[in-house]
Amino acid sequence: MNILIGSVIIFGLRVLGVALSTIRVLLMMRGMKWTAAALGFFEVLVYALAIGQVVQDLNNIPYLLGYCLGFSVGTILGMWLEERLAIGFATVRVISLDHSQKIADAIRAAGYGATEGYAHGKDGLVKTVKTVVRRRDVEAVCDLVHQVAPEAFTTVEETRRVERGHLRATRHAR
Repeated sequence: MNILIGSVIIFGLRVLGVALSTIRVLLMMRGMKWTAAALGFFEVLVYALAIGQVVQDLNNIPYLLGYCLGFSVGTILGMWLEERLAIGFATVRVISLDHSQKIADAIRAAGYGATEGYAHGKDGLVKTVKTVVRRRDVEAVCDLVHQVAPEAFTTVEETRRVERGHLRATRHAR
């Protein structure tokens, strides 16, 4: 019974540690160094507790399995949590042959900024619309675009840094 409880504890510690690690790395990529450093402290603390139990007896297969499985589940959990937190910004770029003005107008009506431009596509001149939004708003903007122009070509790119410009106020600020 003690081995089962120990394995579950090691599993839980490893899930927590790797989830923290995944979020920490993603925050580092977004330039949030102080938050990433704070998460790193707790990540390593949890890691030390888990690995300490495993290395005491490397022949304890349930402990090793708990440790390894915890790593896998922690990776998935960390990615899932980061998606839900949706920290940072993204650039939504839309290309449409005929509806770019309507798309830009709809984006602006929803309170976002929109920049329009021209580009040369496979079949000639196309118009582009680009907007920078908080990651949590990406789906709403893409849904809006596809309501106006279902055939529009849309890409979403990670945006590392944003300075100045027009950004919609957060829901929490209202």
